[in-house]
Amino acid sequence: MKTFFQALIFSLLFASAHLLAAVNINTATAEQIAEAMKGVGPSKAQAIVDYRKNHGPFKSVDELVKVKGIGLKTVEKNREQLTVTGTKAAKAKSRK
Repeated sequence: MKTFFQALIFSLLFASAHLLAAVNINTATAEQIAEAMKGVGPSKAQAIVDYRKNHGPFKSVDELVKVKGIGLKTVEKNREQLTVTGTKAAKAKSRK
């Protein structure tokens, strides 16, 4: 029983750490983007990477709407998981 609870706690800690890490859309691979974004599969994620290669880095998460197939609703659904610099944890530290 003790092993079960240890495994459960480890799983919860790992999952929460994963949720706190924002995906940088300027450096992430298509696979990382597809995994992080709700409603975005491999082909749309690749379109994000291709757009970034052709047009340079995104200045804000809002610029994702410029990518064919990515609309405002998708951006809004995923805003908290995305960044264009650093990670959420780094942003929180810099605000203090």
